[in-house]
This record gives sequence, structure tokens and C-alpha cells, in this order.
Amino acid sequence: MFCPSCGSEERQASQFCRACGSDLRAVRVSLERPDSITASAVTARQEIGRAIAEKIRAVDDAYELKKVAEDVLPQIEKFLESYEEKRLRRMRAGIITAASGLGAAILGLVMSAFLRSADVEAAVLIFGLGTIAFAIGLGLVLNGLLFTRPRKSVTDHSADARLQNSARRRICVAAIKTRCRSPAVISIANHLESF
Repeated sequence: MFCPSCGSEERQASQFCRACGSDLRAVRVSLERPDSITASAVTARQEIGRAIAEKIRAVDDAYELKKVAEDVLPQIEKFLESYEEKRLRRMRAGIITAASGLGAAILGLVMSAFLRSADVEAAVLIFGLGTIAFAIGLGLVLNGLLFTRPRKSVTDHSADARLQNSARRRICVAAIKTRCRSPAVISIANHLESF
């Protein structure tokens, strides 16, 4: 575990950071209890596992088991894939679609150059369909590049935490100085104030 204030590593189960004195109980509790997103992901994986096991139990022969594996497993992989994998998959689909559309458009142009006037309409149709497929492929590539991002980013609040901890420390030091008159305690309080 790392201290959220100073970043030093705490390997022992202590309540306070040995480097800066920050309270680590909240961090320890949050590490022991997963947040709602992690808990929901774990629950979703368990439910998926139960559904697959139930589907496999319902299968009577090897052919049906093969069909279940072919139909269900790719959908589960898509559900559990990271955003980088989604991004790569979308970009690949876009490149393949755009390349196919470009090939069809070039074929349509070549056909229109060598065919008679009656058959030119078919070549123009192939060129138009190829151009549309190329545009769709470019749209998929742009979707993968620009729009496939993680939905939620974690903002860095470490500066606020440090400011809050230093304010707490100053308040505690002031309270110690006003309540205790021992020179040793005041010396320790002065030392804490310098952090």
C-alpha cells in the first residue's frame, strides 16, 4: 500500500504513515472493500459464468456444445475486452472495409474505361458502392481513433490531499502546543510543523 499524501510505501499494517504521519485507515478500508464498479464487474463475471455453465449443462451432444462455444464465447470476449482491444478491433474493421471499398471503386473506374456505353451504368454503380464502402471504412477508422476511449478518467487530487493534510497537521500542532507545556512535546510538535 502507498501513502496518498507522500507516496511512500507502507508494507506493515500500521494506522499512520511512517514518513509523513498521514492517517492510513481510510486507505486500508477502501482497499479491503472494493468500490461499486469493481464489485459490479465481479458480479457480472460470476453471472456470466453461471449462465455459461447452465447453457453447457443443457447441451445434449458434442455438436450442440460446439455451437454454444461458437456462438457464446465470442460475445463474452467482446463484453470483457478492454477499450484498447475495442479500439484495435474497430480500426481493423475500418481498414478492411475501406480497402474493400477502394478496390471496388477502382474496379468500377477500370470497368467504365473499357466497357461500351450500355455497360457503363453497371461500372458506375460499382464505383458508387465502392466509394460508399470506402467512406464507411474511414468512418470506422475515425471511430476507433477518436471516439473509442475510456468513459471515465481518474482525476489527480493529490495536491488537494497534500494541502488538506498540511492544514490538519498545522491544526494538530497548534492544539498540541496550546495544551502541552512539556519542552519535549513542543519540540516534537515543532518538528512535525516543519514537514
